[in-house]
Amino acid sequence: MAADSATHAFPLPAILEYPSSTPPQLITQGAEGRLYKSTYLLPSIPCALKYRPPKPWRHPVLDARLTRHRILAEARNLAKCRREGVPVPTVYAIDESAGWLMMEWVAGVPVRAAINEWLQRRRDAERAEGRSGDAIVEGTRDADADLVALLRRIAAAVGRMHKIGIIHGDLTTSNMMLRPWERGKEPANGHNVEGDGLLEGDIVIIDFGLASQSTSEEDRAVDLYVLERAFTSTHSRAEKLFTTILESEYREAFKQAPIVLKKLEDVRMRGRKRSMLG
Repeated sequence: MAADSATHAFPLPAILEYPSSTPPQLITQGAEGRLYKSTYLLPSIPCALKYRPPKPWRHPVLDARLTRHRILAEARNLAKCRREGVPVPTVYAIDESAGWLMMEWVAGVPVRAAINEWLQRRRDAERAEGRSGDAIVEGTRDADADLVALLRRIAAAVGRMHKIGIIHGDLTTSNMMLRPWERGKEPANGHNVEGDGLLEGDIVIIDFGLASQSTSEEDRAVDLYVLERAFTSTHSRAEKLFTTILESEYREAFKQAPIVLKKLEDVRMRGRKRSMLG
């Protein structure tokens, strides 16, 4: 039986208190919601349950309406991505009135953690050779092949998502998982057979809580800009390589990509002006 809600500092959604539920594990807690790990139907099927608890500072009617809208929007965006081949978690169940959405649990590690580990290993290797360990990653060395392949998969996944008219709203390498390839499955779109396996796996985009549907080039450009800025702040040594690969692979994704990339230049310019003005 699931752990009693009295043992938690906050109420659990009712579905996690059913006798058949696996005791839930709180993974993360934000201002808008909480993410739990539990199981779906069988103890052998792990799942992620995203729960938006009632907000006591909002009017109950307004709060219920907003929660319902956001849960439904996230589920619809995920379902559209799945139908069109964009790598996202499968939606298992939903109760928009109760404020929760149950999804496939994506095994693996966040892309952010994998890239940082790769960069650390590279730094350690360079220092062992007597260098500073702070050299910019250009992608020209054989040892860079794993990272180049991973960045291509990221750019392709984002391009497919934008092609079907989905704007993520919070694109970062923390909101992408690196799911291990299935045994016997031939990996696609960038794979270094001689690598150490650290950066191998399918890219799965997660956390669509801020996502929307739009075919606006401006919206797509802003989405790319958010990803670019997040990558720069988190993995600065590979910034130049990421920007180059993002633009080349994204351009291959769909017809409107050149227009979006032109808009991206405008968005970058506005961003630089804001930075200068404070």
